[in-house]
This record gives sequence, C-alpha cells and structure tokens, in this order.
Amino acid sequence: MSEQFIPRLFLPDYTQGNAEQKKQFSQQLGKAFNETGFITIANHGIDQKLIDDLYSEIQSFFALDEHIKKKYEIPGIFGQRGYTSKEKEKAKNANTPDLKEFWQCGQTVTDGDPVKDMYPENILITESLSFNNVMIDIYARLEHMGRQLLMAIAEYLSLPINYFEEYVHNGNSILRALHYFPIENPDALPEDAVRSSAHEDINLITLLIGASADGLQVLKRDGTWFAVQAQGEDIVVNVGDMLQTLTNNVLKSTTHRVVNPPRELMGTSRFSVPFFLHPKSSMSLACIDSCISSENPKAYQDITAGEYLDQRLREIGLKM
Repeated sequence: MSEQFIPRLFLPDYTQGNAEQKKQFSQQLGKAFNETGFITIANHGIDQKLIDDLYSEIQSFFALDEHIKKKYEIPGIFGQRGYTSKEKEKAKNANTPDLKEFWQCGQTVTDGDPVKDMYPENILITESLSFNNVMIDIYARLEHMGRQLLMAIAEYLSLPINYFEEYVHNGNSILRALHYFPIENPDALPEDAVRSSAHEDINLITLLIGASADGLQVLKRDGTWFAVQAQGEDIVVNVGDMLQTLTNNVLKSTTHRVVNPPRELMGTSRFSVPFFLHPKSSMSLACIDSCISSENPKAYQDITAGEYLDQRLREIGLKM
C-alpha cells in the first residue's frame, strides 16, 4: 500500500504515547484526512482470531437459504437492523442497485439514556449464537477505537479533546457485514451494475475491518483510482460526509467504490465489514466556526445528523 497516498498510523502512538507522540499522530491523521480522506491503522489491538471468527460467521450466515435470511428482513426500519436482501441499495445518483446483500446491527443502550427509544432493537439470529456474539463484540471494539480517533481529530481541529464524546456516546452507529455475491451470468448484467458504485459515506468516520478479496478503490484528486489492498491486519479509516460538512471541507470525504472482479473470478464472493460511526441524531452539523474563513467560506446549510441521515437514506433507496 502506498504510504504516500494512504498513510499508515500506529494507534498506540496516540492511546499510549507521550504528549509529543499524541500531537504527531493527531497532525498526521488530520493531514491525511485533509488530503486524501483515508488512512490505515496498525497495532489497533483487535485480535486476529476474533477477526477470523467474524468472517467465518458472516460467510456462514450468507450461505443460508434465501428464505431463512429473508425472515430477518424487517419492513419499516429501512435496513438499519437485520438483513437487507440483494440489490436493494444503490449509490446516490446511481441508476442500478449495487450487487450486494448485507446485515446490520446497531447501538445497544444500557445506561438508561432516553435515546434508546429512538433505535430499533438489534435482530438476533437463531441459527448461530456465536454470530450474534461476535457482531456485538466487534461493534463495541470498533466504536471504542472510533471514539479514540475522534479525540485525535478534535485535537487537530483545535477543539476540546472530548468535543465529539457527548454526540457519539450511544450514537447511531452501524456495523455492516457485506456479501458481494457471485456473479453467475455477467453478460446479463446492466452495463452499470457493479458491486458498489462510486459513493461517499454518510457518517462521521468509517472503520473497515478487512475484506476477503480485492476490489476497493479510492478516487484520487487527479481523477485516477487507487486500489486498496484487501489483505493485511490494518483497519482502513475514512472520512464521511457528516464530518466533511461539520468541518466545512477541511476534512475530505473521498469517493470510493468496489469494482467487479476479473471475469475469471466473477463466480466468487467478496465479504467485508465496515463500521459506520454516527453521532446521535440531535447533533448539529453546522460548520465549525474555526473552519470558516474568507478563503474557505461556509459551504453548507445548517442541518442535524438525523435530518442528514434521513435525506441520504432516501437518496440511496433504503427509505421511500
């Protein structure tokens, strides 16, 4: 992976480092998010066995018969929990749905926070207790890591270190297990049908915990696509549109996609597990004053995270 394009940072430099190491980490993180919108995180502390167990469980789930999976597709919650069947979601402004199916789990509120009433209950499958457990475990670990990274982002922006904490504690974050299913008859596909059309993420930051095959590409500023390698233990982190809006484009939400495999690999699956770190719906995404200047005038109208999410769910076809 090109460190010139997507820098590789070591999480302990921030979580366990001295003041100078923390500052350097924060500056490197902010610089990368300003220039490319992407980084990779090494030494993140999530055990490889847990990651292997995660991928084993999700592969087993998506291998279940369609009628079994569809009993976990719940009307009225817009895919925010449980199963979403094939070709339901499309990128903003795309004409053809993506070639994927997915499972989502969300926040578990345990401290009496009234925000609990705003969230659908997580869906638990009866076919595998370990599937439920590993999803909950991974969710908690990635949420914790995301909150640490937001502290570093706050430092870079010269905000109080805990600026984001009140908004992301019991936030509306989503863990998504994705299956890009085998393409059995590629000649029958619409010309623009791909595993995931070019898009930007909705949320504050996304943490991607591995992938089973190549295909993820990031759009560079010169208009060319950079292929992100699937293998390795690093976690890929990128800026979402909510953070770009909040920072008035100081931090960049970069376009990315998942392309179809070479023809000889069309009949194979691809799995990946992104964690979309969202704040509570009540958080204002009004541009931060310090990110507005004569050289960088305010680019967005004031909007809350909840209003923004609702708008985008409609744009990608999950909500009518």
